[in-house]
Amino acid sequence: MNDALLIVLAASAIRLAAPLMLAALGELVSEKAGLLNLSLEGMMLAGAFGGALGCYLTGSPVLGLVTALLFSAAVAALQGVFSILLRANQIVSGIGLNIAVLGLTTIASRTIFGRNAGFTIPGFGKVVIPGLADLPVMGPALFMQSGFVYAAPVVALLIATLLYRTTAGLALRAAGNEPRAVDKSGASVIGVRWLAVMVTGLAAGLGGAVYSLADIHTFTENMTSGAGYLALAAVIFGRWRVGGTVVACLVFGVASSLQFQLPALGVDFLPAALLIMLPYLLALLAVSGLVGPQSPPRALTVPFDR
Repeated sequence: MNDALLIVLAASAIRLAAPLMLAALGELVSEKAGLLNLSLEGMMLAGAFGGALGCYLTGSPVLGLVTALLFSAAVAALQGVFSILLRANQIVSGIGLNIAVLGLTTIASRTIFGRNAGFTIPGFGKVVIPGLADLPVMGPALFMQSGFVYAAPVVALLIATLLYRTTAGLALRAAGNEPRAVDKSGASVIGVRWLAVMVTGLAAGLGGAVYSLADIHTFTENMTSGAGYLALAAVIFGRWRVGGTVVACLVFGVASSLQFQLPALGVDFLPAALLIMLPYLLALLAVSGLVGPQSPPRALTVPFDR
């Protein structure tokens, strides 16, 4: 494998891992607090659509990003109403929200963008880090990416600090393991879980915005194509740890990149269908427990009723 192809493979893997990482880190916060958001896919799709719509109407990628966060936060708020206030089944409500968001974004896209098939929006370009981008082999792959790629490790650091270095993080983790103890201490389990689900919504909105504002500068129906489910699997694959979740997203990014890059490398003995399935096969291994013992938060998916 020559250096040029290695750079392309690495750059593609990192670019594809970034939106997964942003969404998965947000989901990690919720699951630490005891909430499972299967609606993560819907949050990402709403963010992608909101980003495209905001930028399309204003011509500003920044306002598009703000719109993406508002749209994904709205889906997160609905998930919070079902999961926290109504104490509904978190799996059923999450799947229902995914279906609703897919339908709504499809209808809205055809109504708003239908007459402009193939439309493009300004979006965000690549940010080149001077000096570092000139490093041999991996310099261009690591330091010639969109700003979202650089934001992902920053978000990971912030969430790790929140979870393990702050009082709020202690309360959040306790809400996912011993919510009764949190309630008896005087803290609000409901408040902690609301905070967690809204953090998830904003992080998923960032992840969704990557697709429409940084990758292809447009919106297509169902453009996240299951990325939210991969992000959910990354949390399990990473055993509910920040570092493990980041590594899992990178693995999924490499697997997704291979389906596009292996043919360019002259590897043609693997069926194309297998390459397309590869990220989801890895996700299946993660949720099946074959990657090692799993210790989810004890109160995960358990509604809290004071």
